Amino acid sequence: MYGQSTALIVFLLLACMLIATELAYRNGLRKQMVANDAAKSQINTLQASMLGLLALLLSFAFSLALQRFDERNQSVVNEANAIGTTYLRTQLLPLSVREHTQTMLKQYIDLRVEEGQVSLADVEKRDVLIKKTSQISDQLWALAMKSVELDKSAVTTGMFVQSLNDTIDAFGKRDAGLQRHVPETVVLLLLITIIMTAATIGYASGLTGQRAVFATLALQILISMAVFLTIDLDRPRRGFIQVSQLSMLNLQQSVHAKQ
Repeated sequence: MYGQSTALIVFLLLACMLIATELAYRNGLRKQMVANDAAKSQINTLQASMLGLLALLLSFAFSLALQRFDERNQSVVNEANAIGTTYLRTQLLPLSVREHTQTMLKQYIDLRVEEGQVSLADVEKRDVLIKKTSQISDQLWALAMKSVELDKSAVTTGMFVQSLNDTIDAFGKRDAGLQRHVPETVVLLLLITIIMTAATIGYASGLTGQRAVFATLALQILISMAVFLTIDLDRPRRGFIQVSQLSMLNLQQSVHAKQ
C-alpha cells in the first residue's frame, strides 16, 4: 500500500464510498415498504455504532502517524546536535589528526544533508549515499582510535569518542525511523470500516426514503481528507508534509563557515 500514491488511494476511497452509499441507498429504497419502525430504529443504532467505531479507528491511526512524524522530526534534531558536539570536540584531539577529522566530519555532514533531501522512492541513490556515509563513519572511528593511541586521556579523546559514538547511533535511529509506519492492517481496517459505514448511511437513508445529499457528501469528503492527512504524515519524504531538515542545514552552514 505504501508504494501507491496517496492521492490515488484517497480518490479510490472516495469513489468507493460514493458507490457504496448509492447502491445501499437503492437497496434500502426497495425494502422501505416492508421495513417497520423497529427495523429502522435498529439500522439507526448500527449506523451510530459504526460512526463511533470509525471515529475511534481514524483518531488511532492519525495519532500513530503524527507520533511517527514527530519522532522523525526529533531524530533530525538529535542527529544534528550529536554531529555538532562531535565537531566541537575535535578541538580536543591531537593536532596530527584534528584537521583530517574535521574534514571528514564536514563530508559526513554534507552526505547526511544530501541524503535527507532524497526521496525514499529513489532507493538506488539513497543506498549509495548511505554506503558513503558508512564508509566515512568507519574512517572517523579509525581516526578516533588513532587519537586514543596518541592521547589516552578520558577528558580529551575519550569525550570525542563518546560523541562520535552518539553520532553513529543517531544516524541509525534516524534511518530506522524512516521505516516505521502505521501498520498496513490498521490502515486497511480503517478503509474497510469507512466504506461499510458509507454503505450503512446510504441504507439507512433508503429505508426512510430521504437523504441529505450535501451533508453526506461533505462528510465523505472530510473523511477522505482526514485519511489523506493520516497517510501523508506516515510517508516520510514522499508526501506533501515533509520533516524539516533545518537543523542539519544550519549545522552544515555553521561548520563550513569555520573554514
